[in-house]
Amino acid sequence: MLHTILTIILVSPLIGSLIAGLFGRQIGRSGAHFVTIIGVAISTLLSAYIFNMFVLNSTEAYNASLYTWMVSDGIRFEIGFMIDQLSATMMLVVTFVSLMVHIYTVGYMDHDEDYDHNDPYYQRFFSYISLFTFSMLSLVMANNFLQLFFGWEAVGLVSYLLIGFYMKRESAIQANLKAFLVNRIGDLGFILGIAVVFVYFNTMDYNEFFAQLAANKDVMIEVIPGVEWSMITLMLILLFIGAMGKSAQMPLHVWLPESMEGPTPISALIHAATMVTAGVFLIARLSPAFELSETALSVVLIIGALTAFLMGLLGLVQTDIKRVVAYSTLSQLGYMIAAMGASAYAAGMFHVLTHAFFKALLFLAAGSVIIAMHHKQEISDMGGLKKYMPITYITMLIGSLALIGFPGFSGFFSKDSILLSLNEAERFGSSLAYVLLMAGVFITAFYSFRMFFLVFHGEESEYVKTHQIKESPWVVTVPLILLAIPTVLMGLPMFEPMLTGAYFGDSIYVQPANDVMLAVYTTSFNGVIDFVVHSLLTLPVILALLGVFLAWLLYVKVPTMPAKLKKMCPRGFYVLDSAYGFDRLNDIVFVDGTRKLGHFFSRVVDTKIIDVGMVTNTFMTVANSAKVLRQTQTGFLYHYAFVMILGLLVMLVWTLW
Repeated sequence: MLHTILTIILVSPLIGSLIAGLFGRQIGRSGAHFVTIIGVAISTLLSAYIFNMFVLNSTEAYNASLYTWMVSDGIRFEIGFMIDQLSATMMLVVTFVSLMVHIYTVGYMDHDEDYDHNDPYYQRFFSYISLFTFSMLSLVMANNFLQLFFGWEAVGLVSYLLIGFYMKRESAIQANLKAFLVNRIGDLGFILGIAVVFVYFNTMDYNEFFAQLAANKDVMIEVIPGVEWSMITLMLILLFIGAMGKSAQMPLHVWLPESMEGPTPISALIHAATMVTAGVFLIARLSPAFELSETALSVVLIIGALTAFLMGLLGLVQTDIKRVVAYSTLSQLGYMIAAMGASAYAAGMFHVLTHAFFKALLFLAAGSVIIAMHHKQEISDMGGLKKYMPITYITMLIGSLALIGFPGFSGFFSKDSILLSLNEAERFGSSLAYVLLMAGVFITAFYSFRMFFLVFHGEESEYVKTHQIKESPWVVTVPLILLAIPTVLMGLPMFEPMLTGAYFGDSIYVQPANDVMLAVYTTSFNGVIDFVVHSLLTLPVILALLGVFLAWLLYVKVPTMPAKLKKMCPRGFYVLDSAYGFDRLNDIVFVDGTRKLGHFFSRVVDTKIIDVGMVTNTFMTVANSAKVLRQTQTGFLYHYAFVMILGLLVMLVWTLW
């Protein structure tokens, strides 16, 4: 029975995707969105049933194979399910957010002005986002590295199709190509990490892999002759490189802001609960392995903290409403990764869950604003939208408060659990990470409410004054309301079980000496309500409120001040405008460098060495040899008899001698 339910959860979005994609012209626009919404809705309802079974009722973990794909040298390559508190929670979040995005898309794409509505692009889009849901479910439900890799690559492929969905735009084509290439760099490390698992553990199955960790923890490997590495550390760093690509950690972060070129619904789907959280989920799933390597955990911790702080700074200068939210995603992913590096896996996953709802809410609310603004995205063209869009205003305010960690909202509980855990951690890099993430609290509050005030408050722009601005239709606003509810409420009941470790149970493993969340629980927790009340005087909340106040002061009270500050610090603004030069570096090293390398191979290797040196010279040698040999073919019989006798004499001499 359970096997059947899990199979239905996995394949329902796939069936909807195939119907919309293959028979889109026959079923039409309404048929495409109905069949995909029904498929994802079935998965959502059944995922809620699985969540109730494994999380609320603490059912023992389920691990079973669906079928065997291949057996090679005794190693089984299987497709199967591993369902526990971790995967059950991710399944519900992925399917619910995806369902909201599907419903929202009906309203958003109906106002899309980038395509001829006679073209079946609408059906194609629903096919893609439903396929995206199937791919993510394949990843989180997997019980082995083979299926994990399939889901990992599938979400990358579909994200490529969705980011470049507006194929008539050159910028969209460049953006999806960048996403594809950057993720290939990360995936190279990922597949090498899986290769290490294959070679040293002789299995692809998670449980068999975990069972062998203790026996292999001291194995050393020589990557460079004479230099020994811990095999476990090397394997985990390689796997983390894959996570850096998917979860957009520095320096493999450059693709994520460019993903804004896709339609807003896919921005919400990629940035909220699906592709970008795959790396965080991977580290949580492999927590028994990561606990064996302090070096790997320190690498994860430092990379996450740097990403959270430096990407947050870039959000300060963004002028596109979607890019502001995109850079907040980069920053929040840094918080999650840093938590994993501090062994606070539950805190990182807690932030994954809360972030899924409030970030989806923020993106969809931004899309609602874009619809009202007739697809203008520059916040300088907005202003004073509060009176025209009350539902969007309230829901974006709720999402922004959750993002900055305002007490009582879901983001407050998850972000504070990360900060408190880092304060308890004693791992190398934890002090630096704590300072950077604490500074990130102020930065997040400032750029979030900078956007909020510029869009909804202040003076109306000329565009707003001269165009009809109205609230989005119900098919857009209902998903906003449904996402706002968990954004407000879900943190409160989950906070204590997350701190104690009861929520994820045995699905996440932490060595007792590394259990910083339990240390937080025993030293800082006296009940949820007491925690919320006392948090009003803590540094994170004070910094968040200062960020909001400064944003109000600069962009509502004294709106001329930002321009003056920019003139006072031109170099600082240039550094942020150029995104620290990462894009320029990529252009020089990868784009221009690859092009020059291609020209070199074309002119020197291909033309001179292969064409002239090998192909042409070989041809001329054969031709000249044939020309000489042709002279021996005279047609006279006595010439041939003489050659035969001469040959016979040579053979006799050689044999007798």
